[in-house]
Amino acid sequence: MSDPAVRNVIIIGSGPAGLTAAIYAARANLKPLCFEGFNAGGLIPGGQLMFTTEVENYPGFVEGITGPELMGRFRGQAEHQGCELITQDVEKVDFSSRPFKVWSEGELYLAKTVILSTGARANYIGLENEEKLKNRGVSACAVCDGPLFKGKNVTVVGGGDTAMEEASYLAGLCPEVLLVHRRDEFRASKTMQARVFANPKIKVLFSSEIVDVFDVTANKVTGVAVKNLKTGEVVRHATEGLFVAIGHTPLTDIVKDQVELHPNGYVKVEPGTTSTSVAGVFAAGDVQDWVYRQAITAAGTGCMAALEAERWLVVNDAH
Repeated sequence: MSDPAVRNVIIIGSGPAGLTAAIYAARANLKPLCFEGFNAGGLIPGGQLMFTTEVENYPGFVEGITGPELMGRFRGQAEHQGCELITQDVEKVDFSSRPFKVWSEGELYLAKTVILSTGARANYIGLENEEKLKNRGVSACAVCDGPLFKGKNVTVVGGGDTAMEEASYLAGLCPEVLLVHRRDEFRASKTMQARVFANPKIKVLFSSEIVDVFDVTANKVTGVAVKNLKTGEVVRHATEGLFVAIGHTPLTDIVKDQVELHPNGYVKVEPGTTSTSVAGVFAAGDVQDWVYRQAITAAGTGCMAALEAERWLVVNDAH
C-alpha cells in the first residue's frame, strides 16, 4: 500500500488558534487539513469557548456573542477559505523525520509542517454540582466572565499567582471577593500576596476547601459550602459566582516525547515566535501560553503559526 499524499500543513486542534491558522494557511493556498478533535482526552471541536455562554471581549461584537456561535463562525470561515476539517482525534504523531507522521483513527497522514493548537483544559475542584453549574456561575476565567458579575459577591478558589490575579481583578468589579485556599499560606509570589492582603474587598479563608456549590435547582450559583480543614466545620457562604483558579492542564500527551516542553508541561516555543524545538512544527494558542489564555491572543498566535509555516515551506523548497 502506497503512502498517503504529503500535506503542506496539518493543524491539530480547532479552537481560536487552530481555526485562525486554518484561515491563514488556506488563504495562502496551502490546502491545510485540520483535525478538530472528538473530545477524547479533552480536545473539543471549537475549543474551550464551546463551554462559554457569553463572550463580550472578542473584538467586533458590540452586543457580545455566545462561545459556540463565535467558534461556528471561525469554522465556517476556515471551511469557506478551503480548509479541510476532520472531526476526529489525533492518537499519535512522529516528528523524528520528514515528512511528519500523524495518525487518526488508525489512518496515517503525512505533513511537511504541523501546527499544534490542542489548547489547555481548566482544572476544576471535581464537585458534582460544580460541573452542573459551569457557565451558570462557575467559571475558570475572571477576565472572560468577571464583568458578568459586576456588583455581585463572588468566590475564588486557589493559592497561586493566578488566584491572586483573579481575586484582584474581581475586586475591581465586585463589592466582596471570598478567596478560599486549602493550605495555611499561599504559594503565590510575595508581591501578588501583598496586593491581595492590602485589598479590603478580598476576604481570605486559609485551611479551607469548598465541598459543595449551590443551587442547581435555581440553575445558578447562590452559595458555596466551605469546610474548615482544621476544625471540620462547614459553613455556607452566599455568593453569586465561583471562580476556580487552580491551574490548567495543557493537552500535550500526544507530543510530550516529540517536542520540548516547559517544566509545567506547556510546549516550549522560541520567544516571539511559534517555532518549537522541531523545525517545521509550530505551536499556537493555550498549548504554549499559560499567561494570557484569551481567545484573541490564541487567534493571534494562530495567525503567526500559519505565516511561519508558510515561510518555512518557502525557505525549505517544500511548497
